[in-house]
Amino acid sequence: TAHVDIKMKLSTATALAAFFTTASAFHVSQGPARSAALGMSTMEAPVADEVAATPTPFQQPTRFERLKRKYKGVHNVVSDEEVSFSYDDFAKAVAETDYHFERYSIVKGSCVEYDRSGIIVDIGAKASAFLPEAEAALIQPEGKGLEDLVALNEDMEFEIISDEDENGQLLVSLRRIQYRQAWDKIQALETEDAILEAEVISVNRGGAICLVEGLRAFLPGSHLTGQLPTEDLIGQVLPLKFLEVNKENSKLVVSNRKAVVEKQMAELSRGDLVNGVVKALKPYGAFVEVGGMSGLLHISQISLNRITDLEQVLQPGMPIKCMIIDHDKVNGRIALSTKSLEYEPGAMMTNPDQVFERAEETAASYHQKMKEEREAREASARELVMGLGDSLEDDDGDAEGGEAKDPLADVSDSLDSLLS
Repeated sequence: TAHVDIKMKLSTATALAAFFTTASAFHVSQGPARSAALGMSTMEAPVADEVAATPTPFQQPTRFERLKRKYKGVHNVVSDEEVSFSYDDFAKAVAETDYHFERYSIVKGSCVEYDRSGIIVDIGAKASAFLPEAEAALIQPEGKGLEDLVALNEDMEFEIISDEDENGQLLVSLRRIQYRQAWDKIQALETEDAILEAEVISVNRGGAICLVEGLRAFLPGSHLTGQLPTEDLIGQVLPLKFLEVNKENSKLVVSNRKAVVEKQMAELSRGDLVNGVVKALKPYGAFVEVGGMSGLLHISQISLNRITDLEQVLQPGMPIKCMIIDHDKVNGRIALSTKSLEYEPGAMMTNPDQVFERAEETAASYHQKMKEEREAREASARELVMGLGDSLEDDDGDAEGGEAKDPLADVSDSLDSLLS
């Protein structure tokens, strides 16, 4: 019995010890017991809480960290003693500089690099501008590249032709500036009424297209001299004058005949012997083309004898020689004569070929005859004036005794005929 009591007391003590041990564990670590009931996914939560609750011990910064905190970067000492301008000068320059890059504005810049389809241009904007190949020049000869049209690193003016894109880049143009300059020059030439030269670049049924200061000008076929608007005309350089200049409608019309006539009229004078071709016959005479000009050979100036049938004397296409007896340089008109070349009256009706063969000789004789007649008229006029002077002196002596006589009473009718 005693042995049994001792065994029971030991069992009871062991049970109590186990109970207190379990209670102590449950009180200190409530999380694991709850985690075991919820599953394995929350087993690490108490560990994180314990780490967070554990205070971090304070660590002293290292020497490198202290130096790093004190470092403020490289400090350059700048002296303004050698600078040629002050801060006020710099502020003034900035204020005077225009940084507006609006569309259609004219800006200065330089081309810096050739690109595949244009040129990179520096105009001082936040991004480089771009010059398209089509806007590089007004005149772009076939076979010429960008390198031949625009040079790099040369200051020039550009026109902005677009707004900024998403990259801040602008499109610029040289062609549009050159276009306006060409029109200004053409208007100045028109004001001067100048003769210019231009190359024919194409032809059509109505005429030809010429390149005038880089602009396309229309040359009507009726204003071509001695030629037709065929392919053979392409590449020729012709003298031209303006017929119409209209900048608003971009219309430019020129004339080759007008320029040729003006040049030749400046070299022609009365009495000159010229070659021509009969172009048309009219009841009052014949129209003769002389060096691109149209001259009138009146029927009364063909022969000293009277002509009843003009077609028996001249035919269209017939080459002739004639003398200029009058001209209108303003309108480009000339009056011609063949009767002054006749070696005898009626020779144009009987033997016109002989008249043309002897034209130079006959013309020289005609000029000599005209010179002699002119000198005779001038001499008669001088004698008449001297006679009038003597008559006036005599009248002054007779004026005291009676009424003076009109000294021109007897010669007034003959004076005009002598001077004509």
